[in-house]
Amino acid sequence: MTSFLPRRREDSRLREAAWVARCVGDPQTTPLTEEDLTALASYLQPLEFERGAPVFRADEQPTGVWIVRSGMIELAAGRGRRKIVVQMLYTGSVDGDIELILGMPLPYSARAIETTRCLFLASESFEALMREHPTVARRWLSSVAARVARGQQRVMGLLGRSLVEQATRLLLDDQIDERVLLPQRTLAAMLGVQRPSLNKVLKDLEKRGLITLGYGRIEINDAKGLEALAR
Repeated sequence: MTSFLPRRREDSRLREAAWVARCVGDPQTTPLTEEDLTALASYLQPLEFERGAPVFRADEQPTGVWIVRSGMIELAAGRGRRKIVVQMLYTGSVDGDIELILGMPLPYSARAIETTRCLFLASESFEALMREHPTVARRWLSSVAARVARGQQRVMGLLGRSLVEQATRLLLDDQIDERVLLPQRTLAAMLGVQRPSLNKVLKDLEKRGLITLGYGRIEINDAKGLEALAR
């Protein structure tokens, strides 16, 4: 029985590495070799954060790359009334790599919204992986480019839009299985508006039958109807 444990741990690490590989880049255009996956597996560190725990803080130099395995992380800039929620990280989300590549401090703080498990690549490990495994580097950089492009599209999609259009687009972008698992205060912070203003919009959407409001969550009843309003 004991002799199988190291092998099982190795298999578990390889499965985690294969999962991370699916989160970054396209396996069809840039397939990884067994050597690539083995190297990635050897560098991954599991980390767990309790609800409310800080993951990293704004203006610090990144210590590595975080890949969310389960749970949810809030990225926010500023404090108090000036706090703006920049983005939510869900299972499969990656963060810290862009700042690490550019050698710049983190522009926002991160905290766990619920108990969250991450796979972590320390900065030295990430740099070694990029340097020694060109295929991994190409695949990872394609993932970075895709995330930057999505971010640009999201910003462009919100510019000059009414609050109704912005709110409906946010609901569509952040829904998972037709549910938005975020409280209204977080959604308001993501849009940079006061909660009462957003609540008025959401109540109107609920009256139209497009959504159902709940405690800390919103059910999407009519995605096509929301899409029509978001255009």
